[in-house]
Amino acid sequence: MDVKERAARGLEVVRQRSLNLVDPVPEQDLIRQHSPLMSPLVWDLAHVGNFEEIWLLRTIAGLPAKDPQLDDIYDAFRHARKERTRLKLLDPTQSRSYISEVRGRVMDTLERIELNPANPLLADGYVYGMVIQHEHQHDETMLATLQLRVGEYPLVEPARPVPEPVHVAEVLIPGGSFVMGSSTEPWAYDNERPAHEVHVDAFWMDTVPVSNGDYIGFIEADGYNDGRWWSERGWAHRHDQSLEHPQFWQRDATGWNRVRFGRREVLPLDEPVQHVCWFEAEAYANWAGKRLPTELEWEKAASWDPESGVKRRFPWGDSEPTPDLANLEQRYFAPGPVGAYSAGASAYGCRQMVGDVWEWTSSDFVAYPGSTGFPYKEYSEVFYGKDYKVLRGGSWATHPTAIRNTFRNWDHPIRRQIFSGFRCARSV
Repeated sequence: MDVKERAARGLEVVRQRSLNLVDPVPEQDLIRQHSPLMSPLVWDLAHVGNFEEIWLLRTIAGLPAKDPQLDDIYDAFRHARKERTRLKLLDPTQSRSYISEVRGRVMDTLERIELNPANPLLADGYVYGMVIQHEHQHDETMLATLQLRVGEYPLVEPARPVPEPVHVAEVLIPGGSFVMGSSTEPWAYDNERPAHEVHVDAFWMDTVPVSNGDYIGFIEADGYNDGRWWSERGWAHRHDQSLEHPQFWQRDATGWNRVRFGRREVLPLDEPVQHVCWFEAEAYANWAGKRLPTELEWEKAASWDPESGVKRRFPWGDSEPTPDLANLEQRYFAPGPVGAYSAGASAYGCRQMVGDVWEWTSSDFVAYPGSTGFPYKEYSEVFYGKDYKVLRGGSWATHPTAIRNTFRNWDHPIRRQIFSGFRCARSV
């Protein structure tokens, strides 16, 4: 498949995914704001079309704007999410029409565009990859909104994968140098670049993510009420928000259950814990006598092959993700059981490092040495600093196109609506 065919196919797949997510939702729920943390679903739908128009029609093809007012309404940096219901948003029918018109013009221009390798936006079809990944990321955002929505959402739920025994709880990752980031991934974002050599001291990494059952141990040990395990900021946040358990969990006379896309169900003890903020992950790790891994440690455990001295694109190698290697693309609308996907383990034996849950790391989101903002500073540069923590590995809601060992996600340490979990590490 050549670059243009790959771009066309990627655009088709992501658009069908977006429409499949919103089509079952009543119109009033597409317009409604389900949480001040999230945009109305109809805003996300039109936003991906506006982003596509800006980059693929105006920047690349040189065409005029369809409606310049849309740039203000759908600029993610001009209006906070909690304010977007006050804007003159396109309604669901108008949004579908708009993104369909933009897509039709994009496909027409794609045939004529010369993918000039001297233009960094066009080399290897970078700008098309950026637009595809951007929409997939918004699809995951819409899934988080759908989880917050009141009311059942139709789910496709095939049989869960069967976990294989985990014979060791943690693995030793030897110290030494490895190559962090990427300079060769065609669609890598600016924050993944450039590749650079780093040294990491030896450490132990958990073989699998922390499970719901593991996390209940922390709750039952009164971990939410014991300030020894919490940082000063975390302890203040725990009290300010009255945190007592992960978001969407409930406890009744029969035990723990959870709400998942409007359904109340028994909490699966063997799934990776999700919907925990960074402060909760940090407190659990302290209670367990461990810590959260740095993102350097996480990437080495996921990507480095010590025998060949070569970096892998995914934990299992360079081949694309398949259902037997990782839980991605909302296949189950939930994480798989810990210990599943042994075929997708890293060279060191760590399982489920891609898919299931985003994993909090201890690292602040900062630029790599020599990194430059491209193609726009609002993607990464404006977020660098101590206000954001790095997450790695993707979740069950992440599309394979939008994840790899070098991919860096980030969020405020208080966020829980995202599909976030963690695994622990400890120093040697």
